[in-house]
Amino acid sequence: MDHNTPLIHNHSNHEEETDKHAPLVKEFGYESKRLWKLAGPAIFTSICQYSLGALTQTFAGLIGELELAAVSIENSVIAGLAFGIMLGMGSALETLCGQAYGAGSLRMLGVYMQRSWVILLTTACLLVPIYIWSPPILELIGQTTEISTASGRFAVWMLPQLFAYALNFPIQKFLQAQGKVLVMAWISGAVLVLHAFFSWLLILRLGWGLTGAAITLNTSWWLIVIGQLLYIFITKSDGAWSGFSWLAFADLFGFVKLSLASAVMLCLEFWYLMVLVVITGRLPNPLIPVDAISICMNINGWDAMIAIGFNAAISVRVSNELGAGNARAAKFSVLVVSVTSMAIGFVVMCVVFATEDYFPYLFTTSEAVAKETTKLAILLAITMLLNSLQPVLSGVAVGAGWQSLVAYVNIGCYYIVGLPAGILLGFKFGFGVMGIWSGMIGGIVLQTIILVGITMATNWNKEAEEAESRVRKWGGSVGDH
Repeated sequence: MDHNTPLIHNHSNHEEETDKHAPLVKEFGYESKRLWKLAGPAIFTSICQYSLGALTQTFAGLIGELELAAVSIENSVIAGLAFGIMLGMGSALETLCGQAYGAGSLRMLGVYMQRSWVILLTTACLLVPIYIWSPPILELIGQTTEISTASGRFAVWMLPQLFAYALNFPIQKFLQAQGKVLVMAWISGAVLVLHAFFSWLLILRLGWGLTGAAITLNTSWWLIVIGQLLYIFITKSDGAWSGFSWLAFADLFGFVKLSLASAVMLCLEFWYLMVLVVITGRLPNPLIPVDAISICMNINGWDAMIAIGFNAAISVRVSNELGAGNARAAKFSVLVVSVTSMAIGFVVMCVVFATEDYFPYLFTTSEAVAKETTKLAILLAITMLLNSLQPVLSGVAVGAGWQSLVAYVNIGCYYIVGLPAGILLGFKFGFGVMGIWSGMIGGIVLQTIILVGITMATNWNKEAEEAESRVRKWGGSVGDH
C-alpha cells in the first residue's frame, strides 16, 4: 500500500494540472468564437469592397493598356490616398463607439457617427482639389503625360466615390461596434454581384469604356452607403440611432484630434507599401521589377483584407471590454487574436512558398516578369507572416485609443529606419527591388517588436479606467448609462 501512495499522489497532481488547463482551453474556444463572429463577416466585407476596385481594374485591362494604367493609377494613388485618409479619420470612431457601447451609452453611438460625418465630409471637400489637379500631381511623381491625363480624367469622374467613402467609414464603425457585421457583409456581397454584372454590361457589352467603369464603381459605392443607412434608419439599430442631433457639432475639436491621430497612424502604414512601388519605378529598367512588385502587392492586398477583418474585430472586442471595465477580458482577447492571426499568417506563408513557381502566371504571360516575381516570393511570404500580427496589434491600439503613440512608432520604424535602409540596399548596394523590399521589411519587424512590447507592458486596469473617463468626457450632455 505504502508502495503505491506516491503513484496515487502523482495521479491526483496530474488531474489538478488538467483541471487547471481545461477552463483555459474552454475560455480560449469561447473567445475565439466571439472573435470569428466579428472577424468572419468583417473579412468578407473587406474583400467584397476591395474587389469593387479590383474588378473595375480587370475589366479596364480588357479594353486596353492605357485604360488599365488610368484605372490602376487612379485606384492605387488618388483613391488610395483618399481611402487611407478617410479610413484613418473614421477609425477614431472605433475607439469611441466601441467604448461607449461597452459602457452601455447606446444613444451616444449615433451622435458619434454624425460627428464623424461632419469631419469626414469636410475632409472630402478638402481632398477635391487633389482629384481635379491630379494630372500635374501624377506627372510630378514620375508618370508619363499620357497616363497622367487619362488617370486625371478618370479621377474627376470618381469624385462621387470620395463622398461615399466619407459616409461609409463612420457607418461601418458604428455598426461594427455593436457587432452588426453580418448586415454589412450581406450588403457588400449583394452589391459586388451587381457590380460584376453591370461592369461587364457597361464597359464591355455596350462599349462605354472608362465612362462605364466610373458609372458602375460610383454607383456600387453609393449602393453600399444607401443600403447601410436604410438598415440603420429603419431598425433604429436597437436604440443606437435616435435621429439627427445638434450634439453632432459639439466638442468637434477633441474628436478631430483623435481622428487626425488615427488618420496619421493608418496612412503611414497604408502608404508604406505604396511607396515601395514608386521607388521601384526609379530603378534602371524598371518595367519588369514594377510589374513583379505590383503582382506581389496585389496578392498582399487580398491577404491584408483578412488582417483588416481581424483588426476590426479586435478593436471592437478591446474597446467593448474596456468600456465595460473588463480589463482581463480585453487582455485575453488580444492573446487569442494574436495566436489565431499568426496561425493564419503561417499557413498563407507556406502556400506562397509551395506555389512560388506557379502563382505568377495567374497574373502575367511574360516569362521575365514571372521569374522576377518568383524571386520576390520569399519576401512576399515573410511580409504576409508579419502582416498577420502587425495590423492586429494596430487594432488593439485603436481599441484602446493609443493612436498618436502608434503614429510616432510608425514614423520612426517605417520612415526613419525601413525606407532609408531599403533605398541604401536597393540603390547604393545594388540589390535592386530585393534590397528595397528587404529594408522595408526591417521596418515592419522593428514596428511589430515595439508594438508587442507596448501591448505586453500595458496596464489593462488603467486602460479600462481611461475608457470610462473618455466615454464620460465625450458624452456631451447625454448621460444615459
